[in-house]
Amino acid sequence: MVEIVGGPAAWRGPDIVDSPEWKIELTDAHVAELMAALAAVDRPDVGLRDVTKENFVLPTLAPVLAGVVDELVDGRGFVLVRGVPVERLTERQAELMYWGIGLHVGIPIHQKTEDDLLIHIRDQGVDRNDPLVRGFQTSARLDYHADSSDVVALLCIRPAMSGGVSTIVSAVAVHDEIVRRRPDLAEVLYADWWHDRRSGNGPESFFQCPIFGRNDDGKLFAHYGRAYIESAPRGEGVPDLTPAQIEAMDLLDELDNSDGFVLNMNFAPGDIQFLNNYTIMHARTDYQDHPEPERKRDLIRLWLVIDRDLGLPPAFDAGGIVPRAVALAR
Repeated sequence: MVEIVGGPAAWRGPDIVDSPEWKIELTDAHVAELMAALAAVDRPDVGLRDVTKENFVLPTLAPVLAGVVDELVDGRGFVLVRGVPVERLTERQAELMYWGIGLHVGIPIHQKTEDDLLIHIRDQGVDRNDPLVRGFQTSARLDYHADSSDVVALLCIRPAMSGGVSTIVSAVAVHDEIVRRRPDLAEVLYADWWHDRRSGNGPESFFQCPIFGRNDDGKLFAHYGRAYIESAPRGEGVPDLTPAQIEAMDLLDELDNSDGFVLNMNFAPGDIQFLNNYTIMHARTDYQDHPEPERKRDLIRLWLVIDRDLGLPPAFDAGGIVPRAVALAR
């Protein structure tokens, strides 16, 4: 019997939309600290991998970012940090500063290849119907999903001319509502599902994991992305979805997109959104860009692993979703 989880991560958007508690405004002292830390590493001979927590020193901001980690792991599962001084920075300086901030939250991991520790989320003009194209490469709406890391962070350099609103929901609140309405479908969501990494056509692109899982302490973990589940049968030996699986995803999507659950965020330059991928699902509305290249929408994404024992259920800790063991061993 699947049970309701509850707790601080089971929030609903309308209940917290006006709360200041999930926003952190950087102070002038924090900004000065960031500029000083950047100046210490902003040299032509310094690459991203040369920047560490030890040489990107944040005496007063580091404890704030440690509190962000606490909130991600044991609280609501998301935080919005505002006021990173991107308007003063070149693209490379923004990347270095963001990288340094990210190191105080977690360990960056590769997002697709060996050269993508930072990814710019821009419309690349690619075919959105190509099964190997990932949604962030287009301006199309992104449906609710979770990324393949403990934490996903987005730094806004420039918003779109219109649209591109980030929308998030609590996977815990949605889970609990499914348990109330359709406990039979909740059971389906706890079974193993095939997922597609879209990293190629070989067997390494496909893995199995439940959409919902619980650990021995009853804590909920989720991993979902309908498009990546629906494309999984392209893999050799991967079966087609069953009617019960389709019905379960339909209910999950209905609740994910319900006004009773959704929290919208309109990013401003200098905002960083941190999300726990195990308890938060996120989406994006489609957007229209400015015609001038220098004004087009630009977000920078980091995927982070948290250097803590998160108590992952075995199915989530087997290396199929997040390469935690590799990252933590470095």
